[in-house]
Amino acid sequence: MKIASSRTRKRLHLLTGVCLGLFLLTHFSNHALGLVSVEAMENMRRIFNFVWRSWPGTILLYGSLLVHFVLSLESLYRRQTLRMPIREALKIVFGLSFPFLLVSHVINTRIESALTGYGDGYYEVLPRLWSNPLTASTQSAALVLAWSHGCLGFWFWMRGRDWYPRYFLLIYSFALLVPLLALLGFVVGARSIPAIPSDAWFKPVRTSPEILSDIRVTIFVTLMTAIGVTLIARLIPVRGKIRITYPDRAISVAKGFSVLEASRAAGIPHLSICGGRGRCSTCRVRVTEGLERQPPATEAERATLARIRAPDNVRLACQLRPNHNLSISPILGADNVGLKIQPSEQEAAGRERRIAVLFCDLRDFTLLAQQQLPFDTVFLLNRYFETIGEAVEESGGMIDKFIGDGALAIFGLNNSIEEACAQALTATVRIAKGVDVLNRNFMSELDKPLRIAMGMHAGPAIIGQIGYGKASALTAVGDTINAASRLEGFAKEYDAQLAVSADVVRYAGLTVNNRESYNISIRGRTGTLETLIVQNASEFEALMAAAAQKQDVPSQPAAR
Repeated sequence: MKIASSRTRKRLHLLTGVCLGLFLLTHFSNHALGLVSVEAMENMRRIFNFVWRSWPGTILLYGSLLVHFVLSLESLYRRQTLRMPIREALKIVFGLSFPFLLVSHVINTRIESALTGYGDGYYEVLPRLWSNPLTASTQSAALVLAWSHGCLGFWFWMRGRDWYPRYFLLIYSFALLVPLLALLGFVVGARSIPAIPSDAWFKPVRTSPEILSDIRVTIFVTLMTAIGVTLIARLIPVRGKIRITYPDRAISVAKGFSVLEASRAAGIPHLSICGGRGRCSTCRVRVTEGLERQPPATEAERATLARIRAPDNVRLACQLRPNHNLSISPILGADNVGLKIQPSEQEAAGRERRIAVLFCDLRDFTLLAQQQLPFDTVFLLNRYFETIGEAVEESGGMIDKFIGDGALAIFGLNNSIEEACAQALTATVRIAKGVDVLNRNFMSELDKPLRIAMGMHAGPAIIGQIGYGKASALTAVGDTINAASRLEGFAKEYDAQLAVSADVVRYAGLTVNNRESYNISIRGRTGTLETLIVQNASEFEALMAAAAQKQDVPSQPAAR
């Protein structure tokens, strides 16, 4: 039943799913017009039929349905264990049950109309569907299950995108409203048809021909046979067994199991955020013995492993289907990293975003702490952290953590990189002014004024829940954070308040052509990073005001 390569299967599954999703969206929107009138439903149906009842539309629709169903069976066959997260199970159950519920709808609308001469408009179809309460209930259930299956597929597809959290509430509301309005329109439209007496809910108009019952039974038997054959085929041990050795146990599974499926079948906890689709690396394992006899990594697996710079002996458990005995050691998971409380899937998975990062540090704090009484030092440090926190939060950022006398802030968790950089620069201006206020307030107590050094960079980073127990928190990791930290050190070297990468300035839309920049080498990075050294961060206030005014005022023709 291996019908295509992994990449081809994924693309076919995605394309057919999108096609079916568009059909459902347009069909349900047509139903929702029943809240207006049946005539409105009929007018919309003509457009709907022009697209989906044409020969190209019919071939595309039923071809997508057939391919999607066959791919589901093939995926079920390749899944060597039925142990899986509840969301994956629901997606499979909804997908396989939908064709059974759809049969009656297709027969009542297309086949019956063709064979009996019934019309296929809403005036004719609605009474036939509601002539039997069981049929009406079946159609309503098919509507809900089909939409639920599509929503789960969309969630699995889009949950890792950086924009998804920003629009989650809007998407969730849309997902609830579409089937609700469709069901209401379905009921209201049927009840508004004047030919149906109000005291008798939709009695049968005609008895369906006997051939329709035979067609229905034939389709049901065919679908049930296909699913039954697939489930039986999974149980036939045609390729022998292999032995997978974990650090604390060994299990025997049939050839064809992925390592992830073997773990699930044996009840061994194995982290897999993307659901075994090779879209993350959380299920990765280190192969300690037997790697040389295993099948090579697929293109998708190689791409994922290359992205995390994994060594040669690391493979994705969801993609590795061993054909010889091997020994493995899971890299992530409760058993080998000591996590007593697992973070949620969304938090543990992390997501990649383009953010702006700000490091801020007090200069000569060690000397200051030696000169002050301990309680005075704590009080002054808390006032300093209060100044940093208020400046960051009022600018739209988030304090990631305080480290000693330093602070890490991130911007752009819920907005664009351009907005994030503008917010970060605004925060530096506020921090600089806030430190000036602290120096004035504590002038009599400080031998030297407080001095700060800040480093700022923008780029991609991984946002996720990291830590242990109560010490875990949402944080960012990646090269962008390392570069910002290094720039904070350069600010100290140049005795300046701020070292900011030119990327941040460009994203924020500022023009600083008259300012000297430095190409700085950063340890661990190839090439150099163009950096601006700013003696006083308050200088950016005028530049940002000018940029904002330029955006608000229409551009004027240049003077000649």
